[in-house]
Amino acid sequence: ILQMIAKGKNASELFPAVVKNVASKNIEDPNQLIRASALRVLSSIRVPIIVPIMMLAIKEASADLSPYVRKNAAHAIQKLYSLDPEQKEMLIEIIEKLLKDKSTLVAGSVVMAFEEVCPDRIDLIHKNYRKLCNLLVDVEEWGQVVIIHMLTRYARTQFVSPWKEDDGLEDNEKDFYDSDEEQKEKSDKRKKAYTMDPDHRLLIRNTKPLLQSRNAAVVMAVAQLYWHIAPKSEVGIISKPLVRLLRSNREVQYIVLQNIATMSIQRKGMFEPYLKSFYVRSTDPTMIKILKLEILTNLANEANISTLLREFQTYVKSQDKQFAAATIQTIGRCATNISEVTDTCLNGLVCLLSNRDEIVVAESVVVIKKLLQMQPIQHGEIIKHMAKLLDSITVPVARASILWLIGENCERVPIIAPDVLRKMAKSFTSEDDLVKLQILNLGAKLYLTNSRQTKLLTQYILNLGKYDQNYDIRDRTRFIRQLIVPNEKSGALSKYAKKIFLAQKPAPLLESPFKDRDHFQLGTLSHTLNTKATGYLELSNWPEVAPDPSVRNVEVIELAKEWTPAGKAKKEKPDKKFYSESEEEEDSSESSSDSESESGSESGEQDEEGDSSEDSSEDSSEHQSESGSESEAENKRAGQKSSRTKGKRDSEDVDKENENSKTSDSSDAESSSIEGSSSGSESESVSESESESRKVTKEKGKKPKQDGNPLTKDVSLLDLDDFNPVSTPVALPVPALSPSLIADLEGLNLSASSSVISVSTPVFVPMTTHVLLHRMSGKGLAAHYSFPRQPCIFGDKMVSVQITLNNTTDRKIENIHIGEKKLPMGMQMHVFNPIGSLEPGGSITVSMGIDFCDSTQTASLQLCTKDDCFSVNIQPPVGELLLPVAMSEKDFKKEQGRLTGMNETSTLIIAAPQNFTSSVILQKVVNVANLGVVPSGQDNVHR
Repeated sequence: ILQMIAKGKNASELFPAVVKNVASKNIEDPNQLIRASALRVLSSIRVPIIVPIMMLAIKEASADLSPYVRKNAAHAIQKLYSLDPEQKEMLIEIIEKLLKDKSTLVAGSVVMAFEEVCPDRIDLIHKNYRKLCNLLVDVEEWGQVVIIHMLTRYARTQFVSPWKEDDGLEDNEKDFYDSDEEQKEKSDKRKKAYTMDPDHRLLIRNTKPLLQSRNAAVVMAVAQLYWHIAPKSEVGIISKPLVRLLRSNREVQYIVLQNIATMSIQRKGMFEPYLKSFYVRSTDPTMIKILKLEILTNLANEANISTLLREFQTYVKSQDKQFAAATIQTIGRCATNISEVTDTCLNGLVCLLSNRDEIVVAESVVVIKKLLQMQPIQHGEIIKHMAKLLDSITVPVARASILWLIGENCERVPIIAPDVLRKMAKSFTSEDDLVKLQILNLGAKLYLTNSRQTKLLTQYILNLGKYDQNYDIRDRTRFIRQLIVPNEKSGALSKYAKKIFLAQKPAPLLESPFKDRDHFQLGTLSHTLNTKATGYLELSNWPEVAPDPSVRNVEVIELAKEWTPAGKAKKEKPDKKFYSESEEEEDSSESSSDSESESGSESGEQDEEGDSSEDSSEDSSEHQSESGSESEAENKRAGQKSSRTKGKRDSEDVDKENENSKTSDSSDAESSSIEGSSSGSESESVSESESESRKVTKEKGKKPKQDGNPLTKDVSLLDLDDFNPVSTPVALPVPALSPSLIADLEGLNLSASSSVISVSTPVFVPMTTHVLLHRMSGKGLAAHYSFPRQPCIFGDKMVSVQITLNNTTDRKIENIHIGEKKLPMGMQMHVFNPIGSLEPGGSITVSMGIDFCDSTQTASLQLCTKDDCFSVNIQPPVGELLLPVAMSEKDFKKEQGRLTGMNETSTLIIAAPQNFTSSVILQKVVNVANLGVVPSGQDNVHR
């Protein structure tokens, strides 16, 4: 490679191979710290070309015996997702597997990955909910924070509101026509209606001890959980731990005080016992002082207001002028909220008007103006006093406030008002724009109420405003002149000028700036900034009816039955059931219980298979990276058939990538045997996956030698098996094409150059469906896609894709169609015709054709309705890119002879001889790849 670079050749295509060779040694190192570090380094390389290698490494690490390595695999998932979001579906599979991990070291990291990659997939949490609740106390602190926030969102979607009970008890109002008996029945029914879900109680109970955590973030997380999901009668428990956090550094105080400020608006009683904890210290920074003032204002009531006002008097004298100004605003809010002290506060603020500090005086004027708006009649003396201050106050806002007050009350101060206007006319040109606007308003009001004294003065001011530099002032001047000075051009509004200018103005509402923050989840960045931050996940409203709680049930009885028997019992059961053809139909009905038992044993299976899968994946991927242009030349010679066969060869790599990501067609018995092996049992097993893992562990000297004949094959059945989760043979579905059209299409040749190869009907059609659009992401529209393995009517190079659309809402969804398409170069797509409407609960199946260019690249598109567009992805398994063909054994050997060397791969599988029956091998292959069967003259060779 260095030689190529020295000669000036581009060697960038070999970068993945170099990374793989360097990283693979360390990823397989016996030391867990080195394995984890290698994965961290690999996932930190932000180069898209190594995404497949990174995916392989994460898959292998997610099955590692060391929980520390699995934890790093969870961290790497987030990095890979940010590098290539198209890998989302495969990453979700790894997350689903890691969520089942029972290690406390892994729990926090995998939930963080879940929150980053697929926070809307709450169906992945159901089975793990109780486990996460029970592990919570033992998880590391930052993991606790992430899990608590996720479980808060989960609880808001799965349980009914616990606040209904409180509302029912607090609601003392009686319907007008209800008798006492009827009202009593209603309240009784309300009390009886709510019973807390045991899982809801489990979460609240298991988070309570964390309120004593030394980590402020954990305490804050538990506090927000109680605030959002606990009954109101139990929320008070969080107040003491939050007050305790005020002893922390200023950054922690700031966040905690912000959250307390929001809580104290709705629940004053929670923090009243700790009132003195919110008194301001001289050493507090300004931001902390203002937040404490906010909380003190929220907690103020008739009982404690006299104490607080004495405290505020001290604050007004503070050297921190910003804090002093905020204190004056606080006094104003207390005066409006508590009518008993309004006069006292007003008199105190008037006294502050003689303060030496201009900022204090200015703020006092603004607050007095707001208070006088509420009761202007009896305060003529205060207005006169403020008019005298115009000579000394220079702050524009204060001057404008005084002028506005005089204008509004000009009839109550008929002597002072014209004189103030005279003084303002003299200084008009040097005033601030805000003050000029109020001078114009004052002139207009005096012209309408006392034109004899102020007519000429007002016209002089209007002339000054007419030529002002600011267009707002010029515009206001023209407006006022036309409105108050009648002439032949004046409109109909002139007669209403007095009503317009001297209308009764509504009193201002002095509200807390934290009043509108309660719709954000407490403790989040969005709540701190009071605006929705990127990545913020909103809390949903409580459901009216709780979803089915049985989804959180885990079948522990099944697992117990499989683990308790001795080794002998375990080895007899698989022989009887796993490959029994008579029971193959039963598998489909038992698939749900099968998947549960299999998921329980998954980590054990992964640990044993990891090494062997990595070895084989390295071999095949090295062949791929080295073959380069040579294999392309071969493909061109072999025409289109060779192109499809290349998809088959590529499947070797993708097989390894998908190793351990999906479960194969197994039953309870197979799971049992796998669990037995992972737990250290040495009983015999007939499953292929276990046999392979025995082969690897045998080399390490951990297990006794197994009986079984080695069988060399070009294709690893184990690997093929991982493509498709559907396990059981099923009847062919009803074809979407007419029989006559299928008959015509079946006669098509794959290649013009070969007359011996012809397309045949599929041997087996799996019923697998893949989620295209989840109903929660699609606002009620759900979509699944499947591969019917039929020739595509839209083009011979296209793969047929069937899409099933379901309307899970209670309203009609209109105009369902495909919007913008983001396809890689060369890829083509034939979309379905727009669907006019889909009734509530309705379902419809449509067909599409996609030319994936013989690759597993993702086709990205937008599934749109009348109102919304949703980004979705379709990624084909390699086996679905193939077409089954019929040919003789002679022709097969002839074609096979042209694909030797770098295009050939071999894998060794060890298993008991009775497991390699023709029917089993055929079923395994056609289950994951759309291939045809070639008649074979040898019993032990399958083509």
